[in-house]
Amino acid sequence: MDMSLANKNIVIAVCGSIAAYKIAHLTRLLVKEKATVQIIMTKEAAEFITPLTLSTLSNNPVLIDYFDPKTGEWNNHVHIGLQADLILVAPATANTIGKLANGICDSLLTAVYLSAKCPVFIAPAMDLDMWKHPSTQNNIRLLQSYGNTIIHPGNGELASGLIGEGRLAEPEEMLHFIEKSFSIDLPLIGRQALVTAGPTHEAIDPVRFIGNHSSGKMGYALAKQLSELGAQVTLISGPTALESPKNVHRISITSAQEMLEAVEQYFIQSDIIVMSAAVADYTPIEVATQKIKKKEDQFAISLKKTTDILATVGNKKTEKQLLIGFALETEHEIENAKSKLIRKNLDLIVLNSMQDKGAGFATDTNKVTVIDRFEHIQEYTLKSKEEVAKDICQLIVDHPILSLN
Repeated sequence: MDMSLANKNIVIAVCGSIAAYKIAHLTRLLVKEKATVQIIMTKEAAEFITPLTLSTLSNNPVLIDYFDPKTGEWNNHVHIGLQADLILVAPATANTIGKLANGICDSLLTAVYLSAKCPVFIAPAMDLDMWKHPSTQNNIRLLQSYGNTIIHPGNGELASGLIGEGRLAEPEEMLHFIEKSFSIDLPLIGRQALVTAGPTHEAIDPVRFIGNHSSGKMGYALAKQLSELGAQVTLISGPTALESPKNVHRISITSAQEMLEAVEQYFIQSDIIVMSAAVADYTPIEVATQKIKKKEDQFAISLKKTTDILATVGNKKTEKQLLIGFALETEHEIENAKSKLIRKNLDLIVLNSMQDKGAGFATDTNKVTVIDRFEHIQEYTLKSKEEVAKDICQLIVDHPILSLN
């Protein structure tokens, strides 16, 4: 696929974070790809890496203020914003993220952002607790709802000495996002996708749980394929041993309630919602605080229904959102899948039959039938889950909901 950056105008907006040192390497990578790089810095950013360093690497003056106090030359924020083919805010601090999300314009950087008509990528960098704070997460969701792309921070050792999520993405990863945005072969560029995968574990006591045999392989294959088609993917995953797909933002949960809360956080800004997780239907009414000892020949646990996440999402979805559910059936497969599709307001349902050898949980292959809301039925042969994911994603790409929006 064509991802040439030659003669592309890339604006990098650098905020005041120790992670600003990574922008030197990113700038070199972009210049090597023959992109034109214009760097804007906040005053605080200049305390972490010198403008001279970035100016030398980019072959362009670094801009900090609205005008040069020595020459009086005006740095036209409107011109910079309109001329940019892409703006990358990196490292994006909690302070600047809050300003961008709420339209606060108190610097050249924020003025350029508000003037831009091009895609904007935002790569946060901050300490773990700051990143996890509800106000930061709400600002991130606001920025995504405006159409911005978030390059989610990675896990690792942070400047504070803590270990967790908050590290600025590596330069090569940011370059990949930038290259992907210019590809003419990626049909889901600019789309937000939400995928759920794996099982949930419902605690009985500190060492036991109710669960199922889902490995998460189908959901992970879908997340990977959606990302490769250009979508920005959030993967909400139950317990699994699988590695996160490259360039996919993974949120790990354990219980059905935790999955519900995560889905509700990311659902609103998503264009594509693929609910492939095998969520437990029931959860214990009470969870023992200590390990339950084996005493009786018979033992009963009182259970209650978990919230139906798929139905909850179906009730809230708009006509611009594409919602896909999964059904694993053992009898009357087509009839049950059709009923589920209608009851839960789905656009597509992917049916797995337990009667098909090589399909279902914990296998590397799958055999699916896809039904749409007009009851069109499309059957596929037994394939690897990666190939099944490609088939499903092709239906997503071709779906009228996406082509009309």
